[in-house]
Amino acid sequence: MPGPRRSKKTADIPAATADDMEWANAYLISAPTRFGIMASQMRAFIDTLGGVWGKGGLAGKPVSAMTSAQNMHGGQETTLVSFYATVMHWGGIVVAPGYTDEVIFKTGGNPYGYSHTQGAEFAGEVKSAIGHQARRLVEVAGKLA
Repeated sequence: MPGPRRSKKTADIPAATADDMEWANAYLISAPTRFGIMASQMRAFIDTLGGVWGKGGLAGKPVSAMTSAQNMHGGQETTLVSFYATVMHWGGIVVAPGYTDEVIFKTGGNPYGYSHTQGAEFAGEVKSAIGHQARRLVEVAGKLA
């Protein structure tokens, strides 16, 4: 998120643009949960993609999503499922981790995508679950390419 609220830790990372969405072969998107859907800042970014979507620039591309929330059962699964509805409108290909690795069960058992709860440890199995989801996305993207 650009502007004064952007974290100092991420200030040097360039913000994604509609042009980036057009050239990328796959998308691994993480957006926080707000009231059971993704944060408004991410929805606002998605709203900028109308031109790319309109000319088919998002179609046929694999997409996987992750989220976080302040509390367990704070709407993480509905956030991911509702985002995947957007991906389907794009004509994208949903690449959720499913139950394709035992680490999914060890980190909460969410087959839609990794979801983090604020204050939970961010190491070991969590990093393995995220790594598995990312590798699965890259593998599918490679097969499609």
